Amino acid sequence: MDTAEFRRRGKEMVDYVADYLENIEQRPVYPDLEPGYLRSLIPTEAPLEPESYEEIMYDVERVIMPGVTHWHSPNFFAYFPAASSYPAMLADMLCTAIGSIGFSWAASPACTELETVMLDWLGKMLHLPESFIAGTDGHGGGVIQGTASEATLMSLLAARCKAIRRVLETDATTSESEILSKLVAYTSEQAHSSVERAALIGAVMMRKVPTDERYSVREETLRKIVEEDKAAGLIPFYFCATLGTTPSCAFDRITELGPFCNKENMWMHIDAAYAGSAFICPEFRPLLNGVEYADSFNFNPHKWLLVNFDCSAMWVKKRADIIGAFKMEPLYLKHENQESGLVTDYRHWQIPLGRRFRSLKMWFVFRMYGLKGMQAHIRKQVALAKEFESLVRADKRFEICAEVVLGLVCFRLKGSNEMNQSLLKRITKSREIHLVPCQLSGRFVLRFAICARSTESRHIQQAWRHITQLAFELLQEQPH
Repeated sequence: MDTAEFRRRGKEMVDYVADYLENIEQRPVYPDLEPGYLRSLIPTEAPLEPESYEEIMYDVERVIMPGVTHWHSPNFFAYFPAASSYPAMLADMLCTAIGSIGFSWAASPACTELETVMLDWLGKMLHLPESFIAGTDGHGGGVIQGTASEATLMSLLAARCKAIRRVLETDATTSESEILSKLVAYTSEQAHSSVERAALIGAVMMRKVPTDERYSVREETLRKIVEEDKAAGLIPFYFCATLGTTPSCAFDRITELGPFCNKENMWMHIDAAYAGSAFICPEFRPLLNGVEYADSFNFNPHKWLLVNFDCSAMWVKKRADIIGAFKMEPLYLKHENQESGLVTDYRHWQIPLGRRFRSLKMWFVFRMYGLKGMQAHIRKQVALAKEFESLVRADKRFEICAEVVLGLVCFRLKGSNEMNQSLLKRITKSREIHLVPCQLSGRFVLRFAICARSTESRHIQQAWRHITQLAFELLQEQPH
């Protein structure tokens, strides 16, 4: 493909993408096929001779689209949103074209410097404490990770390194392996599985902390477990708080938990992967109160802030904590400006070495939407969730299972878990809308998350009519 053909095909691809998104409602939101469907549709080996672009695009519809779950369909209400906007897509094209591997400032100065400034912009939108803002002489700062899972792992490994060094300063006779065997981390029983996975990778124990009736971790419960562990000779070193849990969008009480973690010398990381985007709205910012006690904070603009995957924003209060845990300086990666104090080498802030120019997506979105445009997007989707909640509450056959704070509604048919499992099976099989379940207090619960940017009130009304029709049919079949 030469430049002339690229110009032509590029315009065609933009049209294809625009048509796909404009007409996405006409496609079943969830695929109807068996595992392994794709292998029989394409050759067993790569072609020896070049094939035409037309052949490939024909196969996109024949092979790929039948197996796509359409996350950006306004009939998709599963998991949490995967953010998407046209400015972010255009920025991603530019990122791919520039193609820099921005592991250090010298590898591409604009890639590093724009990221630092964009994380400051976003931190200021959230009214983060000054200690998290890099500025020109701050001790903290932000970085784009691939996912919240990576941010949690980075924070846990940095905390582990800091804890080991702290113990060695007071007792140089203890071996690192002995300290490691005594380290214990904590998180909510409602926390995402990636938090537990971070402890697995970090080779440390993790205790799950029981939650209250609102599925929140309280200081009193954490304190009791920490005191038990200290009495048993263990070393509590890390707590991962969640703001907006995956099952029900619950919020740990960080205003209580933060001071306790600070007193106990435990690193507090805040995972607000989904809910964090809402904190740009003044009415939702109180949900972040207590962040001043945290050592690190993370949320995903690629979930709800109109920036396409991947873009997970992470801030640390003291960059030395994270750099100190991961810094490696082979000669081939050194450059003359690295010790100037003016530059950031982001390879020290992440697991991989290479990194994409992801801050371009933030720059395009922030400028083309403005803070007011992004706030309007969040508020609209919260209002749609409230609309769905009111429909559920008006139907005596159903019940709401957790407080609706943002864009997630947890609900179920009044009755057995088996009945609700049957209802979800019927919803999935119909392929008109897509939902996933969770478990709350031993009950099988359906989650209804407002996801697509194009979701409107009519989609909420259609979805509810569909759910109630399937529920009616199911209840008619029940023995009386």
